[in-house]
Amino acid sequence: MEVQDILGVLGKRIRELRLKRGYSQEAFADLCGVHRTFMGTVERGESNISFSNLVKISTALGVTLSEMLSGLEKRAARPAGDGATNARSDKSRD
Repeated sequence: MEVQDILGVLGKRIRELRLKRGYSQEAFADLCGVHRTFMGTVERGESNISFSNLVKISTALGVTLSEMLSGLEKRAARPAGDGATNARSDKSRD
């Protein structure tokens, strides 16, 4: 498992939580105090996100850091063919 795999899974988690709360990517980025294009790179797992931005995002989502990060390693470690999503399997669909 590589950092890129975990970043990809984290981005998916952030996107899922954002959509569940009904935010557009642009509105959510504004709420977090970051640019929309940066939020896009986070959600695609392309940014090695800073701790301060993780705090901003979890606060805006109304979840704790531990809730947002829980289980990421397990999701990232799953083989691509088991129906789970990980960063490597998603790259082939981009």
